Amino acid sequence: MFFSGNTDKASHKSHLCDASLSFSVQLQLQPSSPCSPSWLLADVGDTFQQYKATASIKDNNKKCNLKAKISHYMDRAENIKKYLDQEKEDGKYHKQIKIEENATGFSYESLLKEYLNETVTEVWIEDPYIRQTHQLYNFLRFCEMLIKSCKVKTIHLLTSVDAGNRTEQLIALEEIKRSLGSHGVLLEVEYSSSIHDREIRLNNGWQIKIGRGLDYFKRPQGSFSLGYCDFDLRPCRETTVDIFHNKHTKKL
Repeated sequence: MFFSGNTDKASHKSHLCDASLSFSVQLQLQPSSPCSPSWLLADVGDTFQQYKATASIKDNNKKCNLKAKISHYMDRAENIKKYLDQEKEDGKYHKQIKIEENATGFSYESLLKEYLNETVTEVWIEDPYIRQTHQLYNFLRFCEMLIKSCKVKTIHLLTSVDAGNRTEQLIALEEIKRSLGSHGVLLEVEYSSSIHDREIRLNNGWQIKIGRGLDYFKRPQGSFSLGYCDFDLRPCRETTVDIFHNKHTKKL
């Protein structure tokens, strides 16, 4: 079988177009940032799978229609991302997550991982209830999550004093401070008798307000029950999480 030069060029151009489209879509489907419209990228992915399924079908019209659909989705995704980026820039971004009673899958990592990256070097935590033993362990787990998820160098904690068991609280926080220091992280602790609100601030501009602070997990059923170690399997108390972005975040 013989082909003309024009046919070869057209075929080569089509292959290049297909390869370019494939590469572009694969880039768009990489793990997204907090402002990436993941629901839209999922539609792009479904349409792209349909497009790949037509590879063995010589139906140029169908391919063209699917290409146009993918291009349309990607343009919409890009426009939404630009809009959300501008919302972040203007300090208007707001996302709310409602955690239902007994819900699971809301460990600190699962809840906050998309907001933590190499740009996070300083974290402010305001929580009046880092006092009792299980609350101190919650704070320790949160610090462990920061160590694993970003390049944190300084953690600021503002909490209240446990009048009934102040010694245990001070000893525990001092031990956490030494442990963090061995990983090159400075922990600064301050106490206030008047704080009430709970808030977490990251130096990349993200602000997280959890209604119950870090203490939104229920007690495990036993020391050897699922959820004792893995907080994604631990049932939660009902609470609401509000996430904002403010380019001009101030220190607590």
